[in-house]
Amino acid sequence: MKYLSSYFTFATAIALFFSFEPSSPDPHENFVPCLYNYPNITNSISNVVYIQTNSSYSSVLDLTIVNRRFSNSSTKPLVIVTPLDVSQILATIICSQRHGLQIRTRSGGHDYEGLSYVAGVPFVLLDLSNLRQIAVDEENRTAWVQSGATLGELYYRISQKSKSLGFPAGVCATVGIGGHISGGGYGLMMRKYGIAADNVIDAHIIDVNGNLLDRQAMGEDLFWAIRGGGGASFGVIVAWKVNLVPVPSTVTVFDVSRTLEENATEIIQKWQVVANKLDERIMIRVDIARVNSRQHGKVTIKARFVSLFLGGVEELIPLMQNSLPELGLDRKDCKETSWIGSAVFFNAVLIGTSGNEPPEVMLNRTQLHLWKYKGKSDYVTQPIPVEGLQGLWRLLYEAKVENAQLQFAPYGGRMYEISESEIPFSHRSQYIYHIHYNNKWQEEGDEIAEKHMNFVRRMYKYMEPYVSNSPRAAYINYRDLDIGVNNNGYTSYTQAKIWGLKYFNNNFKRLARVKTKVDPDNFFRNEQSIPTLSMEEN
Repeated sequence: MKYLSSYFTFATAIALFFSFEPSSPDPHENFVPCLYNYPNITNSISNVVYIQTNSSYSSVLDLTIVNRRFSNSSTKPLVIVTPLDVSQILATIICSQRHGLQIRTRSGGHDYEGLSYVAGVPFVLLDLSNLRQIAVDEENRTAWVQSGATLGELYYRISQKSKSLGFPAGVCATVGIGGHISGGGYGLMMRKYGIAADNVIDAHIIDVNGNLLDRQAMGEDLFWAIRGGGGASFGVIVAWKVNLVPVPSTVTVFDVSRTLEENATEIIQKWQVVANKLDERIMIRVDIARVNSRQHGKVTIKARFVSLFLGGVEELIPLMQNSLPELGLDRKDCKETSWIGSAVFFNAVLIGTSGNEPPEVMLNRTQLHLWKYKGKSDYVTQPIPVEGLQGLWRLLYEAKVENAQLQFAPYGGRMYEISESEIPFSHRSQYIYHIHYNNKWQEEGDEIAEKHMNFVRRMYKYMEPYVSNSPRAAYINYRDLDIGVNNNGYTSYTQAKIWGLKYFNNNFKRLARVKTKVDPDNFFRNEQSIPTLSMEEN
């Protein structure tokens, strides 16, 4: 990536000089002229600036609003900037500060609460979708990937260079790299290789002063903070350098469903005991939802066991027969494929397609389904007893919603070998699996939205006795504003730790120290950004 190899210090000096010019009486109105007149911009910025009266404004804004709950939000950006290079990001940061605007940075638009493109204050949307270069170095088993690229694009580019390398990250092809890695980024290879952020070896970030910093220049504290601590609190992350991991030429996948009538409860009970202890090459996720029963007019609970094994089916079947015979996995349930084939398969499980598409489908950035949704998360330290599961089934039976789902994702393997303080993502050996709650709908109206969101909250409340506590842990990439928010202005560490400890546990204080050092005036902020520390708190 040529543009990352050097940077001009003269431009940084100009940026600082420019940022301290006297403010005008109408600061917001002068933001765009500030951009247009900004020195040392290498491409014409006027082509990537969209104000609300621009005919393309709405289409650019809506392009990657994944959660349609926010598609009609009244809190829209005053300006959208879709930069083509670093100089345009720098200008946006400096001009936003000068003219009293906040910045929200969007890579793929999958933020569960819309914080990458919604704000209750005047703001600029910095949309990184044009910054999607990927450079794979097969010999050194690394890749540079810009933040606006998607997981699907990264997986595809890796597969075009090598059939023996992969990257351990999520299953949704349209998720943006920037937000995914900065929040942790787990996927179906995490038991073998950890999460995406565990495999980052360098990064490029533009800080509040307009400096482009690599790992050496930013220092180890900031480099630690952006790998799982939520990068939007510290600057604009332009690109990541990641280690690629070895994958076999043949992997095995399966997607097997069992209903309550087919002993799903008993299988899940056994899964809770063994899933985190299995060979680290296998991960078996369980997706749980209410479905129509084969008996006319009745409903039941279906558990989908979705799995990746880094090896062939002949090795997988005996492993499953020894560890989870209750599932009754058969060779005909399994599919041998390449690693990129498995990525296509799991993306298809998510979006409801066949899974037989060519690898090029991973390049599709268009959302096939336009849903509104609400998500929450939990972590489990010991198996949920059968009566706890049966109570959950009853809750799903009674639901007046159609698409509520829980996902159970097991830990173990490499996740247990990494210290909880290695990076800000602290959810490690203390947990046996992670829970993702989700409910989606397409109907319009505030009352309908409240009904669906409240059902997710009911599931979450019901599960309280069976999950972690003090703190009740949560995953920042399944952002949940129910657990606490910052003030519009200053937020103390004491207030912010109500939600911060849930995401980061004992790492939250260190994150706040880094934030105080690199962004002392708290320019990069949102409803759940890392707070700065007062002198007393520090």
